[in-house]
Amino acid sequence: MLLRTRVIAELTALRAAVRAGMIGPMPPKALAATARAMRAYGPLGAATAVPAARFPARPGLVDDRGSLTFGELDRRCNALANALLARGIGVGSTVGVLCRNHRGLLEAMSGSAKTGASVLFLNTDFAAPQLRDAIEREGVTTLLHDDEFTPLMNGVDLPRFTESDMDDLIAGADGTPPPAPSRHGSMVILTSGTSGRPKGAPRAQPRSLALPGGILSKVRFRSGGAMFVGPPLFHGLGLTSALLALGLGSPLVLRRRFDASAVLDDLEKHRCTSFIAVPVMLSRILATPALNTRDLSHLNVIMTGGARLDAGLGGRALAAFGPSLYNFYGSTEASCITIATPDDLAAAPGCVGRPPAGTRVAILGDDDRPVPPGATGRIFVDTPARFGGYTGGGGKDEIGGLMAVGDLGHLDPAGRLHVDGRADDMIVSGGENVHPGEVEDLLAAHPAIDEAAVAGVPDEEFGHRLRAYVVARGLTEDDVKQHIAANLARHKVPRDVIFLDALPRNPAGKVLKRDLPTE
Repeated sequence: MLLRTRVIAELTALRAAVRAGMIGPMPPKALAATARAMRAYGPLGAATAVPAARFPARPGLVDDRGSLTFGELDRRCNALANALLARGIGVGSTVGVLCRNHRGLLEAMSGSAKTGASVLFLNTDFAAPQLRDAIEREGVTTLLHDDEFTPLMNGVDLPRFTESDMDDLIAGADGTPPPAPSRHGSMVILTSGTSGRPKGAPRAQPRSLALPGGILSKVRFRSGGAMFVGPPLFHGLGLTSALLALGLGSPLVLRRRFDASAVLDDLEKHRCTSFIAVPVMLSRILATPALNTRDLSHLNVIMTGGARLDAGLGGRALAAFGPSLYNFYGSTEASCITIATPDDLAAAPGCVGRPPAGTRVAILGDDDRPVPPGATGRIFVDTPARFGGYTGGGGKDEIGGLMAVGDLGHLDPAGRLHVDGRADDMIVSGGENVHPGEVEDLLAAHPAIDEAAVAGVPDEEFGHRLRAYVVARGLTEDDVKQHIAANLARHKVPRDVIFLDALPRNPAGKVLKRDLPTE
């Protein structure tokens, strides 16, 4: 009954998006072709077939190698699928994909899924031991990877194909649709590993790519407008955005590495109507001197996520781009949880908004009961795309059909969610609870501070004490402490302030607190 209610809510939102002109009508022939592709290959395998059925000659992908139409992209995926099937890869196989943001990742993803294989997205930031560990734990049987990662493959004893190999396979194979597999494989995304060893979070395909109505009920994406996706596609935000662009028939613009000046070139040249970024990417765009010389008048959606968007950065983005900023809050295990609209961010800077259609959010206290608005508690959710447990066993805590996210947060009187920090990041210093996010937001709002992180370090007297790590211009340690003391309680003032050139981050933009200096 609950799943039926969620699906009805998403369908209602999807119909509203069609009425609003966000999704164009689909001719009967294209609708029938789309339905056949979905039945044959599942949502992941059909990701490139759907826009190819509707807009075969429309530019579909722009990357470092040039451009492809939707029809050309899908034919390449078909050819790779046929080549993989000829080599015994299909139902029961698990294909690991180690690619940066370019056509090769989409070809590896869709081509593998069309064979019936499961698809595992691997982190391009992995060192060789981490890569080997993930491949072994997740049962990878074949590996598709960019040429640049070949040096990491010592000790990887399984069939693998580089980007160049994949081009050769595609060139030598038939580009017609492969036969439908007997069953669809799963999609596996690895957790970011910021709080420990990365874990596989699989989803069976019928639930893995939930209807886009939920997101479209919050974000005004338009079919046909080009979308630049900056976050890595092996993580949830980047992959969700890319799949949404394909579903909308929107040209997808990708670059292997993020460079703010080059991104501005792409946004202007391709007249992108939407830009997906993690907060640190958005910060770098805003700091680019050439920003004010660009014609970005067609850009009407900037969606950020994957890491904390502090109120100061959000305010600067709204001032620079107008009411086009959306803040996406989600997790690998739950997918999309809430989305803050431009109105939400103007009224409550730093919030993550309200849940989209089909999603429930609750804030529970230590007694597992809802807490009143304004009180901090544990965030629990139910979403259409939530996972069913980790590949290695175990899962997230559940209460009353709701799954723990692992974050602490509170709801304001208007029902908007505010994330106060990770549950396991809370610092107890001298008997006082401190949520690092509150101090981090205050520091990030200072005009001379570019980045900030706060962590707890052992202290003989207080158990733990606060230490701030900042990237700043022209400030002293006393300046930083005085700024915090003037705005927050005394026990929230860090005892130490460490100045850095940059904070350590993973490819998705999250700060790696375990890599902050301890001395």
